[in-house]
Amino acid sequence: MYQSFRPGEEWLDTNGNPIQAHGGSVFFENGTYYWYGENKEFTDGKNGVWTWGVRCYSSQDLYNWKDEGLIIPPDEKDETSPLHPTAMLDRPHILYNRKTKKYVCWCKIMQKNGEQTETVLTSDRLLGPYAIQKTGLKPLGMSAGDFDLALAPDGKGYYFFERVHSETIIADLTDDYCDVTGYYSTHFPHAGPPYVREATAHFIREHKHYLLTSGTTGYFPNPSEAAVAETWHGPYRVLGDPHRGDESRTSFHSQISCVFRVQGTDLFIAMADRWLPDCTYAYEDYKKAFERRFILGKPPLPEEEKYFSDAAANTSRSRYVWLPIRFEGEKPVIEWHDEWRLSDFTSL
Repeated sequence: MYQSFRPGEEWLDTNGNPIQAHGGSVFFENGTYYWYGENKEFTDGKNGVWTWGVRCYSSQDLYNWKDEGLIIPPDEKDETSPLHPTAMLDRPHILYNRKTKKYVCWCKIMQKNGEQTETVLTSDRLLGPYAIQKTGLKPLGMSAGDFDLALAPDGKGYYFFERVHSETIIADLTDDYCDVTGYYSTHFPHAGPPYVREATAHFIREHKHYLLTSGTTGYFPNPSEAAVAETWHGPYRVLGDPHRGDESRTSFHSQISCVFRVQGTDLFIAMADRWLPDCTYAYEDYKKAFERRFILGKPPLPEEEKYFSDAAANTSRSRYVWLPIRFEGEKPVIEWHDEWRLSDFTSL
């Protein structure tokens, strides 16, 4: 059994298998934490498998995780399905709707033409089975990239997403959480990758709304950015990179997917993926490659082609980087720890 977190090291479930919940989130219900995400166990970068469904784990202590199985299995037969293993399904997020008594899951799908859409599924149980309600959804008519979902105390839902290669959008969800209402706000406009913000992780602390985002360099890590506001739609004030002491400017070689609060405490944990644990490329090098391609509109140099081959990545070997967040005033700070325990930062 684990008794501590060891960021970046292999993390096994209670059966002794590597945890497969990438681009994941944590859901707390009835005294149990549930960690769900992309199941990459068959993704080797060669066989065309992007994601083998969505897998979920349960835990009482956040260290040791029991495999609850595939809550959204792949559709192996229908090659046009958004759940087919070759469909580029990313970053599932689940909300519970108190009115409809349904669990609502959104998944981003990268289409073959590069367009990014959403698939929405619902279930009567957190652990499934889930049924597709909408597919090919373009919220607000936009190509929608990495995202987060969040709930207000009154049950109102919000959707945070990257308008692909452009800006961050915050949109109100419909009452059933299966679409957007049409009301939205725009934030953090940029000319293009690598500076466009994606992978938004929203959380609330002391009545302030925080967003942690990454830049846009595919599976290659880049500097994170924190922002804070008084209301859901802002305006947000940028606070800079929360990763203190990260000389590599790669968010400690990871990308945050979710921030959650440890129940009964003021401790927030930033959970992140180290998509390419063996990557030795310098951020400054691939930053220039992304600038050339997306801002200057020029083709990559021959030596830069390697930075644009996400489909060839063996993400089954990706590692997890979970780190505590502390605060200096309103500014979130994330520092590196080779090993840490909840008791180091709480009275648990």
